[in-house]
Amino acid sequence: MRPANSSTASWLAAAVFAAVITIGGGLVAAQSAPDSENGRYSMTPIPEGVLRLDTRTGTVSTCGKNGAGWACYAVPDERTALDAEIGRLQAEVEKLKGQIAAGPTVSGKIDEALPKSDPLKKDPKVAEGDRKIEIPLPSDQDVDRVMSFLEKAWRRLIDMANRVQKDVSGKI
Repeated sequence: MRPANSSTASWLAAAVFAAVITIGGGLVAAQSAPDSENGRYSMTPIPEGVLRLDTRTGTVSTCGKNGAGWACYAVPDERTALDAEIGRLQAEVEKLKGQIAAGPTVSGKIDEALPKSDPLKKDPKVAEGDRKIEIPLPSDQDVDRVMSFLEKAWRRLIDMANRVQKDVSGKI
């Protein structure tokens, strides 16, 4: 092999440098292309920051500025939860329809006929006048206690009315 001269070495170094710049520049350009290119994201300002909609996947995120810079967090998808609940309810409806179609199941059913008369009804042979209903009446002592209480309450009411009348007329 012959030794490389300085012009060949410089030419080779320049070619390698140009290749590195071309390849590296292409990678840098590919990495620095924003995701909003081609309208992938739709941004809407909100008081907390920005609401971002990914038009390809349909995910919604809230983006806000924090100490380290901007950060986006996916908004919980309520539609997924609703679809799951709808599916669960549809399965339950189908199960209940199947139970209804299978026929009624009555527990504790008896084969003997019910009696024609009401067992709680008294014997019709007893006349209306023969029935005895006893209501305990208060004793004289109980009546006296109630009357005493009412008299005291009436006196207090009258005294209170007199005091109010004196207060209003200013005679106190």
